[in-house]
Amino acid sequence: MRILIVEDDPSVADGIIDGLESANFQALHVSTGVDALAALDAFDPELVLLDLGLPDMDGTDVCRQIRKVSPVPIIVVSARDEEIDRVIALEIGADDYVVKPFGMRELVARIKAVARRTAGVEQPATSSPERAFGPLRIDTRSIRVSLAGEEVHLTPKEFELLVYLSEDPGAVHRRTDILHDVWDTNWYGTTKTLDAHVAAIRKKLGNPAWIESVRGVGFRFGIPT
Repeated sequence: MRILIVEDDPSVADGIIDGLESANFQALHVSTGVDALAALDAFDPELVLLDLGLPDMDGTDVCRQIRKVSPVPIIVVSARDEEIDRVIALEIGADDYVVKPFGMRELVARIKAVARRTAGVEQPATSSPERAFGPLRIDTRSIRVSLAGEEVHLTPKEFELLVYLSEDPGAVHRRTDILHDVWDTNWYGTTKTLDAHVAAIRKKLGNPAWIESVRGVGFRFGIPT
């Protein structure tokens, strides 16, 4: 796997590179947001490790720019440990968030977990690849979503969550079941991750009624009236 490391601290970057290469990953290090965006084409990474405190631009802006042009999985690696920082990062398209300092075994495990979770949504051969719900179209073959003819840009995890919920419109899905099925069998994060992704999908679809909250239980997919 080709991994792009966006980190302005050389000592931190060197440690990550050594750990990734020991785990048989191919790593490229850049220290600025501008170089990170340029490396998307030149290096074509399969995953990005993104620091937020960069010298030329904030990492959240880099994340937004990446999401405009690529679905590549992004793991934020930052010293910022406030909950709001995690929520914002997930809302703008990050797939995971790791707080410094961290152990390389944990980081490698998270990389592998994110890679599994964002590998794509497999569509059963017996099902149509396109689902239509009023003005909303979900195409699991091309991994695209459109609303009233306009394309909606979702992150890989947002797309997978929307596909999961829309498989059975009106059915209530428990939070624990969603985390188990959409994230990972051994998911150990908080349910705030799920809330952040639901909030992001609602915002992009322009109506919270597409994903309804069921207090104390979870969420269900609905069609706004």
